[in-house]
Amino acid sequence: MAEENTVTGLDLENIKEAVCIDAYRVYDSCSDKDCLTDLRVYFCEEAQCLVDEATNVRLKDVDVINVYIDLEAVPFHRGFYSVDMTYFFEVELEVYAAPKSIATVVKGLSIFNKKVILYGSEGNVKVFSSDYVRDDNDTQSPPTKNLPKATVQVAKPIALSARIVNKSGGCMPCCPIPKQISRRFGGEIPGPGGSREVLVTAGIFTIVRIERNVQMLVPSYDFCLPEKECVTSSDSPCEMFSRLDFPTDEFFPPRVGEIGDDDFGCGCKN
Repeated sequence: MAEENTVTGLDLENIKEAVCIDAYRVYDSCSDKDCLTDLRVYFCEEAQCLVDEATNVRLKDVDVINVYIDLEAVPFHRGFYSVDMTYFFEVELEVYAAPKSIATVVKGLSIFNKKVILYGSEGNVKVFSSDYVRDDNDTQSPPTKNLPKATVQVAKPIALSARIVNKSGGCMPCCPIPKQISRRFGGEIPGPGGSREVLVTAGIFTIVRIERNVQMLVPSYDFCLPEKECVTSSDSPCEMFSRLDFPTDEFFPPRVGEIGDDDFGCGCKN
């Protein structure tokens, strides 16, 4: 882990100069905790056939495949932008064809839409830049407007529950499904037909930010020079093995009183 150098008030006298840097500044942000109830799971044809014959399903895992973001200026509110987010989840289920039977693991797709409004300031300039090309003319990058950038951070979703119900109608996904996402499931999503559907509930934690590329004046102390030397790896596997510590804990598991706070014992913790 890299060491962090903290700056206190006593270090102000060591400032060497003020330098201008080009960086992204966060203009506005928000965090949210969403419990997504009864999200429909879309399957390819093969997985849908297993769901139609299932007597029960169990939610095993939920993961975020991608988040598509659309940033639009809010009319009559200068400097504010709406951030439209489309979440694509990979849902892993255990499908039971009969009571006490061995479960079959299937994967499907769930979609969730969310919108927030954040402040991103204004900028009316065009940005031109070039990319360096060795031994040739530098490539001119296409001009861009000085618009803010939306960033979404999503923690690992928490899988809560799943239930199987009879299909109530031919409801299609709320948006087109990109081909690169459909290919993850081995067929067209959603598959044709199907008499039953699966509804899942999951919890997600998100942080949404609006950033803008700006030039800022910051105090400079010194250049960031490495404080340790690079260690050259040896070609001898035995020499590399000799530097490893003996795994004592693997042979002598810790007792209850030696388990750290991050581990869960057999009882409940207050």
